[in-house]
Amino acid sequence: MIMLRHLRALRRCSRLCLFPLLLVQMSPAAALADTAGANAAIQAGRADDAVHLLQTALSSEPRNPKAHQLLCRAYYEQELVDAAVHECETAVAIAPNDSSNQLWMAKAYGQQASRVNLIAAFALARRVRAAFEQAARLDPNNLEAIVDLGHFYVDAPGVVGGGLDKAQALHDRLQALSGANAHTLLAMIADKKGDTATAEAEFQHAIEAANTPEAYIDLGNFYQLHQRYAEAEAALQSAIRQDRAHDQSLVDAASILTAAHRNPQLAEQLLREYLASPAKSEEAPAFRVHVQLGMLLAADGDKPGARREYGAALALASQYAAAKTALEKL
Repeated sequence: MIMLRHLRALRRCSRLCLFPLLLVQMSPAAALADTAGANAAIQAGRADDAVHLLQTALSSEPRNPKAHQLLCRAYYEQELVDAAVHECETAVAIAPNDSSNQLWMAKAYGQQASRVNLIAAFALARRVRAAFEQAARLDPNNLEAIVDLGHFYVDAPGVVGGGLDKAQALHDRLQALSGANAHTLLAMIADKKGDTATAEAEFQHAIEAANTPEAYIDLGNFYQLHQRYAEAEAALQSAIRQDRAHDQSLVDAASILTAAHRNPQLAEQLLREYLASPAKSEEAPAFRVHVQLGMLLAADGDKPGARREYGAALALASQYAAAKTALEKL
């Protein structure tokens, strides 16, 4: 691990071999500064920096639930599944009544479920549901937890606790927090039932409720999934016009265009704009976006450009397997 390599190097220098003791004696204020810096690093997609800062913080304050949660998120970004689950479980064990800890544990379990066999995935799906439900119960105003719980109820089979009736029951709670998200949930429920007309209307109502890039992205994704590619691209163009911050909506739009095999030049442009933007976030980690851009360049025959993007990804997240694999395939 990065921290261990750092300590081994320091031990070779006698002048600095008291450094581990200094870490143990680090003040709570210093540990707090490390978690704040780590969160900033996570938002910027600097996963290696975040991990280093969090391991340093935990060396002085091993029962810091926020540091464990952030470390979970840093591992989650890199798809280091088992490490993410371990850190989120630790955060929940220390602070079980923290809604955010429960939410991220649900996400980590969901990522783990995508990597295991069907039987294990069913067991993990029940854990996902339980953690989402607990997150929503602990903080009735945790919009992200309620949205994610609704998505789980729509997507998951009844045998693991999914169900459209359960999703419908969340509507009033969502409406009180976000009318746009409430309409989006109704759209997903209708689409799951095969009622595409109602689904489309609800996605349109979400746009009316909140004229945001995200609302247009959801509509564009709906059109793409139903192979209505021209309408999908039109919705994405509206999202791009609304996204004055140049945030993760640009990456979402590029992803939908790529999935639809439409306008790769625009997709490349959007990814470059996002990487140049100060509005980067963990919703679209920069190192993942570098890999996404590299794949577009490789598909277009630009292997040197792709190699640069994969290298940029590894410079931010040296353990990110997707970047290593993509580089090996060039």
